[in-house]
Amino acid sequence: MSRAPPVATTPPTAPPPITALVLAGGRGARMGGADKGLQMLQGRPLVQHALQRLRQQSLPPAHVLISANRHRAEYEALGVPVLADDWPDFPGPLAGFLAGSTHAGTPLLLTVPCDTPRFPLSLCERLAQALRAQEADLAMAATPERDARGALRPQAQPVFCLLRTTLAGSLQAYLQAGGRGILDWSAQHRTVLVAFDRADDEPRAFANLNTPDELRAAEAGPRADQAASRASSSSN
Repeated sequence: MSRAPPVATTPPTAPPPITALVLAGGRGARMGGADKGLQMLQGRPLVQHALQRLRQQSLPPAHVLISANRHRAEYEALGVPVLADDWPDFPGPLAGFLAGSTHAGTPLLLTVPCDTPRFPLSLCERLAQALRAQEADLAMAATPERDARGALRPQAQPVFCLLRTTLAGSLQAYLQAGGRGILDWSAQHRTVLVAFDRADDEPRAFANLNTPDELRAAEAGPRADQAASRASSSSN
């Protein structure tokens, strides 16, 4: 009795190469004007925590860049190429998106902020999977947040974004027209929100350190970190 030939299976297509960009080019207004990416946490600058999280991704990016507008030498000392905005007066994260899209050299750009030291290690992989599955232009992380009625709704985390670098022209035009909002710009394109709400997802993975109090609390430990975050939210 002859055996049936084995069934050929097509391996999943690997995602195209991804460049990751750490956003560290802001004013740091809520940090007292300090360069946020260079503020120390557990003996290392915040930007270094972000770089480590990128290296540990389940789908590691092929290349990593830093977007910074101050203290370039200190950032370059970390061994990563540094990009500055081509726009005056700190126009916001989209200027970093544009610089990254222009210089990436890959079809996709992943953006992460410098002030969120515990973002998920599955971030790049899950955004890439959603972008491909939905044939979208951008994939954006979202977390469950309660609305005024207490119902859980997906809340976009727009600086955690995977975008096609072919959107550079759209970014340029939007910034030239005076636009600054990530969500306003992304609404012009096919955008998919990727929920980070699994049982094994860390609830505070996207918590950022915006103020000196939040930074000190994170240094002290998780409980103090949560208390400082609640105090900061109630003052907004």
